[in-house]
Order: sequence, then C-alpha cells, then structure tokens
Amino acid sequence: MKRPFVLALSLLLASPAFAGVDEALDRHILPGFAAFAASAEALEQAAAADCRPAAVKPAFHAAFDAWMAVADLHIGPSETGALSVAFWPDTRGFTQRTLQHLIADEDPIAFDPEGYDEVSIAARGVFALEMLLFDPAFTGYGAGSYTCSLVQAIAADLAQQALALDSDWRGSFAATLGSAGAPGNTQFLEDGEALRALYTQLLSGLEFTADQRLGRPLGTFDRPRPTLAEAWRSGRSLRNVLLSVDAAQALAHALARGALPQTDAATARVHDVAERVGPAFEGVTDPQDRLQVEVLQQAVEALQTAIKTELGAPLGLSAGFNAMDGD
Repeated sequence: MKRPFVLALSLLLASPAFAGVDEALDRHILPGFAAFAASAEALEQAAAADCRPAAVKPAFHAAFDAWMAVADLHIGPSETGALSVAFWPDTRGFTQRTLQHLIADEDPIAFDPEGYDEVSIAARGVFALEMLLFDPAFTGYGAGSYTCSLVQAIAADLAQQALALDSDWRGSFAATLGSAGAPGNTQFLEDGEALRALYTQLLSGLEFTADQRLGRPLGTFDRPRPTLAEAWRSGRSLRNVLLSVDAAQALAHALARGALPQTDAATARVHDVAERVGPAFEGVTDPQDRLQVEVLQQAVEALQTAIKTELGAPLGLSAGFNAMDGD
C-alpha cells in the first residue's frame, strides 16, 4: 500500500493544475536539447567554412544561447555530459593552460575531430571556444593555422556532444523519467520521484546562478572579481543569467500547468533590475554599480522563493540532493 504522502502526491500529479514530468519533457527539456544540437551543428559548419573569430562568433553565441536553456539540468545524461560542454567555473585556469600546451606542441589531436573527446574537458566545449575566439592571447590566428584547426575540432566535438545529449535524453532517459513508479523502473521507484528530481534541478539552477554566476564576480566588497564571471570574455555574463532565469521560469510553468503569477512577477523583476547592470559585470569594482549586481542577485533569490511558494509548497515538495550541491 502506498504511504499517505505518496498517495496524496499521486492525486495532485493527476489533477489538471499540475502538469508534471511529461509536459516538462515535451515542452521544455527535449525541445531544448534538440535546439542545442541544431545550433551546435550550425556552429561546426560555420567553423569549417571560416575558422576565424569574426566568422565564428555569431554561431558561437547562438549555440551558447541554446545551451543555456538546458545548462542547469544535471541529471541523467547531463549529470556528467554537461561537464565537457561547459567546464565552468574553472577555478585553476586549466582551460587556458591546456589550450596553450596544445597550440605550443601543435598536438595532432586537433586534426582528429572524432578523437577529440580524449582531450581534457578543460579544452572542450563552449568555454574553450570562447577563449580562442575572444581572448587576445589567442585571437590573432589566421586561416590554415594550427589554432584554426583547433577551433574546428572543438566545434565539431561540441556538435557531437550536443547530438549525444539530445539522443540520450530523447531515448532511454525520457522514458525513465516518464515511467517513474512503474514496474522495472529501478531509478525512480515511486511516481513522485521524477517530479521531485526536476524540481530539484530547477531550484539548484537558480541557486547556481545566484551563488556562482553572480556571487563569483561580486567577490567581496574589498575584492570584487569581474574576471571570474561566467563568459566574461565574450561579454555574455549577464545574458547567461537572464537565459538561465528564463529557463527556470519555463520549466516551472511546464511542471505546473496553472498560472504562476508570483513566479512571473519575480522573473520580470530580474529583467528589470538587469537593465542597470553591465553585460560582463565589469561595474562590480564601482560601489554604485556593484549595488545593482547585488540587487540582481537578490532578485534571483526572490524568484527561487516564489517558485518554492507557488510550485513546491502545493505539491508538498522540497529539493533533494543535486550534483551541483557543494560547487
């Protein structure tokens, strides 16, 4: 016999007010990974046609934008797969050093895109590309150079990673999530567990945005650290915050078919505050500008509270352990 809480949760999940796992997959998660795969393929093609920074940057931004819709999901195929797509924070500067060594040695791995997945994750994914395309220490390369081949290899490897994530989510893991509590499902033994897992991802993503995407460049009042911001070289630190917040809002709506007025108001507040913040949080070194970033951080935290109130509380849910805990 089901425990009373599980039975009550099952009844809630069956009601029209709460859409649940299938809708989250169909409306947000699976379309997100499909869009990322398509944009990463376009990035690969752009780099193959012209590897130089000016030619690749538009496709890079489009692929990064698509990634942010699903970047904060660290479950199933993404639990480890996300690490090599976006190796950040890189607290010890591994990406720069690994790329420098590859270029200095002209490592032949750059001419083997299919074997590039053997390279350290520090030299793979969007942040390795960002450094090559935007950091003045690397951007002076020309067509036909070793760095040109490296850009093409990283772009091709990213496209393969995106395709694999899309395939793995669309295949077995979507079925595993969608069949929580069914006989033979050894990962989600009760029908509410999959919903709780996605709810945990939702809250953990917002926590990561507040603590890492905003907290790292804020540093301390005496020692702000703007160059610790995510994607500061490409000037998309604020852009990533807003895309992550929009993704959280979309996932919340997918999990709760009814209106979420507090969540929507809190999301709008984040966007309103963001209008007074620089694109790479460069203003954190100025006390007045720093205050605006702190207000933005508080707005993200308020969004998390709104989701707990409107989505978590009615379902009797609290967040569980997540792979990003402790970052």
